[in-house]
Amino acid sequence: MRKRIGHLGTRLLGVGLAAGLAAVTIALALTDQLALYISPSSNWFAISMAVLVLVGAAVSVALPLGAEADHGHDHSHDHSHGHASPDHGVHASPPSRVPRVTGSGIGAAVGGLVATGIVAAIVTVPPATLSAELAMSRETGSAPLFQGADTVALAAMGDTSTFGVGEWSSVFATATNPETFDGEKVTLTGFATPGEGGFDLTRLVITHCVIDAQPARIPIATGHAPDTGQWVTVTGTIRDVDGRLQVTASTVEPVAQPKDPYEY
Repeated sequence: MRKRIGHLGTRLLGVGLAAGLAAVTIALALTDQLALYISPSSNWFAISMAVLVLVGAAVSVALPLGAEADHGHDHSHDHSHGHASPDHGVHASPPSRVPRVTGSGIGAAVGGLVATGIVAAIVTVPPATLSAELAMSRETGSAPLFQGADTVALAAMGDTSTFGVGEWSSVFATATNPETFDGEKVTLTGFATPGEGGFDLTRLVITHCVIDAQPARIPIATGHAPDTGQWVTVTGTIRDVDGRLQVTASTVEPVAQPKDPYEY
């Protein structure tokens, strides 16, 4: 019985956890919520791997419990050895069996239950975006790492039609000729975080997944700052204030959180 429990726990810990996570991945993709966890450019890889895992899990279920531990050894042959008796007769002694009591079976079962609980939590807890508090905690005060010199070059040539908070954050932090951008009109959406002279318009920028999310922020000059975490759309003009770029807001409109709250 203990051995059977151990085999069941091992299967739950391995195949069960993998299959559960794969199913969640596919469900998120079907409901357009996978982007809350990974960059859309990685969707094809995550979905294809999830399908392969589910196929492998279905195949493994067909195996009898304990097949994972079967190394193909044939234990059916007789291990008994002949021993000479005092009268020089040879008698076959029965094979000795030394019982071993280990915690591996119980440990595997507990691990399987824990794995099942993790998957159940992932399934039952609705997907959520990273919070404004987390964005502020990840703020390092240094220039953003997710944009390069090409972004500033594009901005200098006036090619900013696709720029979001992430691109402008890089321009604001690294531009050596801020006067070039003075007077440019922008309309940007993000959530509010504390900042000098108004507030900072912030977005989280993802390279691969939410684990590497970095905050991007640009200063907004306005007479009234929204509550921290409130999503807003800012329309305004970029101004060069003593070599420091900021957006002077003409309108700050509260909006609902976008369906895709991250930038990539």
